[in-house]
Amino acid sequence: MKFGKELAAQMVPEWQAAYMDYSSLKNFLKEIHALKQKSRQADAPTSLQQALTLYRGFSGLIQRQNQRATSFDDHDIENQAILVDSMQGNGSGKYVTTFLMAAEEGAEYEHEFFRMLDSELSKVDKFYRSKVKEVVAEAEILTKQMDAFIAFRIKAEKVEKKFDVSSDKMIPTNAVQGGRAGSNKHNDAKQSNDSLQEIDHEDNPKNPAACIRLASQEVLNRVRLNRDIQVPFPAAKVNCVSMNKQTQMNFTKGNLTKIQKQLKQAFIEYYYKLRLLKNYSFLNVLAFSKIMKKYDKITSRRAAKHYMRTVDDSYIGSADEVTKLMERVEATFIKHFSNSNRSKGMNNLRPKSKKERHIISFCTGFFVGCTAALTLALILIIHARDILNKEGRAQYMESMFPLYSLFGFVVLHMLVYTGNLYLWRRCRINYTFIFGFKQGTGLGFREVLLFSFGLATLALTSVISNLDMEMDPKTGDYKALTELLPLALVMLVMILLLCPFNILYRSSRFFLLTTLFHCICAPLYKVRFQDFFLADQLTSEVQAFRSLEYYICHYGWGDYKLRQNTCKSNDVFNTFYFIIAAIPYWSRLLQCVRRFYDEKDPMQGYNGLKYFLTIVAVCTRTAYGLDRGDSWKTLAWTFSAMAAIFGTYWDLVIDWGLLQRKSRNRWLRNKLLVPYKSVYFAAMVLNVLLRFAWLQTVLNFHLSLHRETLTAIVASLEIIRRGIWNFFRLENEHLNNVGKFRAFKSVPLPFNYDEDEDRSD
Repeated sequence: MKFGKELAAQMVPEWQAAYMDYSSLKNFLKEIHALKQKSRQADAPTSLQQALTLYRGFSGLIQRQNQRATSFDDHDIENQAILVDSMQGNGSGKYVTTFLMAAEEGAEYEHEFFRMLDSELSKVDKFYRSKVKEVVAEAEILTKQMDAFIAFRIKAEKVEKKFDVSSDKMIPTNAVQGGRAGSNKHNDAKQSNDSLQEIDHEDNPKNPAACIRLASQEVLNRVRLNRDIQVPFPAAKVNCVSMNKQTQMNFTKGNLTKIQKQLKQAFIEYYYKLRLLKNYSFLNVLAFSKIMKKYDKITSRRAAKHYMRTVDDSYIGSADEVTKLMERVEATFIKHFSNSNRSKGMNNLRPKSKKERHIISFCTGFFVGCTAALTLALILIIHARDILNKEGRAQYMESMFPLYSLFGFVVLHMLVYTGNLYLWRRCRINYTFIFGFKQGTGLGFREVLLFSFGLATLALTSVISNLDMEMDPKTGDYKALTELLPLALVMLVMILLLCPFNILYRSSRFFLLTTLFHCICAPLYKVRFQDFFLADQLTSEVQAFRSLEYYICHYGWGDYKLRQNTCKSNDVFNTFYFIIAAIPYWSRLLQCVRRFYDEKDPMQGYNGLKYFLTIVAVCTRTAYGLDRGDSWKTLAWTFSAMAAIFGTYWDLVIDWGLLQRKSRNRWLRNKLLVPYKSVYFAAMVLNVLLRFAWLQTVLNFHLSLHRETLTAIVASLEIIRRGIWNFFRLENEHLNNVGKFRAFKSVPLPFNYDEDEDRSD
């Protein structure tokens, strides 16, 4: 792989603009190379020069090192092409390279090349300096958190004080539970922030770690537990504020476990930042080395050595704060969060690379083949038995089709999400960071595709087994086993989703269930991106939720053996038909209310108004579908048009960031990840058309399709629209993170210091 592609593959997506622009410099060198070839004289006496070298004086087979170095340096000085001036001392943070071969032909191009190179070096050096400053400041915060954590641990574990801590006397090691100091006596001498400090070896020469001093517990007088993270709204938060400090500092083992878990996650995320910074420094220094080698090769100069000496002396090439911090974090994490087990600690700190398994590809191909074969078999069976013209067709569509359409909606949404994952990966959109997936646990498009076609295979098998239209002439009913297949399949999916065992990607299932719980309990929890993103997905699955309602009615109050029920004429069913349709939009509305309360952003209020209009539009369309009155038709028209226009504007302008008149890409936005602008315009047109798919339910188009089929088609179009929305919504979110160089998630810390509160006030 060429270095340019390797650099693009390894760079942090949110920091892409802060990396050295290797491709532009490489293209500029190609122009210089073309110019050199054109200006090269064809009559250069190369053969004569080669012959004259045969008569040069012989310098001997053995040369002394100092003589060779001296002659080499003199030769360099005579042929030096550049002079690099660093302005770091006066605080400007810039580098200026003077090209000394100004008299040569094409020198202005090489001068421009070094101007670009200096600009890139200043850019990466300034960015790296700012990020190192941030991690150093964060290291101080984590140090204070560790001081409070260790003091809290002493209180919670009730460590006996056999001697006064303020004195220089010693206490036995067995006074500390777990014997942490004894098991890590060699590392204690290197760790300056450890709570269990070693004493002078002269007091106990045989076992210098046998006696320790407890960490100071005075820090607990200046801190309190941070309970503002994921606090229910609003009553619990008020109660939390009204609690005094003594009540909050409850020294229990449960609180100690929570604090340790929070700090452990904070250290893992912090170590990840350090790794990215170290990789950033390495890649940029390597990029400068590669580009200077190309320059020397094209121009036949020896400038790389002089320029790389400047790069090595710069902050990005010489600073070692990140390396030292990584060593300190490793030592601290292994000691306090891994019970001095280095292997376990490093496995937690290092990012877990996800392995691509061949079994996933094999099973996906198997289920794709099964889905295609079953679909073909279903078509042939319908044609061979002439099922579409049988008397039981209407009854089947009314009673059985809503049961199986649920799986169609779910499979279609999963396939759309699979396409989103693939495109996000191709466009280098950091969706794992945006969604907050743990490293190495997020599902890729292959895994989601496997589950999609696996569910499709099971659903099609159930449909074919249940396709018999003929009733038993003696009993007048259908086979109970085949009639229960849809319910059994739903129960199987629910069991697999809720399975507590560590199978079938338990971490991803738990993440989904947790996010779903936050959507249901809105506005009791602070809204994160994955919360409202999932809630938006649920708003496109209204018909799927209605199908679940139909399951309860069909198997609970209907005669499923006769494929008969009175669901559509039941007042309770029709009432919940409204409620089920409004629940996803209501959850999204409450999330907007919570975000408006937390962020004080008026845009969240307008967004909530959009979902309120959508709730009214859905309810009026549902009422018109049940009543068919002119008054309901007028209301459905009015509110549906308002909701569709409002929603379309919000999608294109707010969620996608498009339709910007003064952008570099007219009517789009300044930064685009898809190279073809026509894709954006086509997506906008499709979004408008699919937003108005509700017109079918109001205008009553006379199509030769059953009502259930038409409803399923409209619901499928909404799912496809949501898939298109997903890609551009995440692209816009990614670009916002890129604009702010936001590549790390903020991890809540367990303690609040009094001085931090005073500073914030």
